[in-house]
Amino acid sequence: MKITGKTSITVLLPAGRLPLGIMRESHRLAEKYGFGVYLSTAQNLRLINVPESAIEAVRKKLGALGADFKGPGKFPIPRLCVGKPHCNLGVVDTEAVCMRILDRFGDRKKVKGKLKIAVAGCAMCCSAPKITDIGIFATKDGYEVYAGGKGGAFPKIGRRIARKASEEKVHEIIEILFDYHDRKTVKKQRMTKLLMEEDFPFEEV
Repeated sequence: MKITGKTSITVLLPAGRLPLGIMRESHRLAEKYGFGVYLSTAQNLRLINVPESAIEAVRKKLGALGADFKGPGKFPIPRLCVGKPHCNLGVVDTEAVCMRILDRFGDRKKVKGKLKIAVAGCAMCCSAPKITDIGIFATKDGYEVYAGGKGGAFPKIGRRIARKASEEKVHEIIEILFDYHDRKTVKKQRMTKLLMEEDFPFEEV
């Protein structure tokens, strides 16, 4: 519930990494203006109960350190597990995979809301790719890709649409799915609602 006269500001953290400069300045600003700091389940930094009178100053200070802020139409930052080499089960460096996705798609404009991406470094799927709109996880033979998963009160495992895929193939699938979602929807909508469309571009494999 929003407290009157206060709001929240979300700082986007690619690959879930929190730059030390932004961490230090967020701490200083939180002490100065009396707001809270929350590390969200989407792996972003959310500043909560920020006085509305401080919004401009907070955004200016953090923006000067390179912070990017959540806003409508932005390409979603993938949710990750920690991946290789920080996990002994990891097959790939999930940070590197995430940054290559963002390098290719991060400038995409007018992305409709509700779409989420998750990347896992192995089949344990700690970042929950199977219940995400677009879920990707690595195996020793390549990537598996799922579409249309969702969490919430009525969770659903997505449809597996690729096996043993190369990273370039994964990028092609992401582009096809975002283009399809954009064509088929007029507002924010989860991918799962499109799986039964006759022209959905991928069958289950």
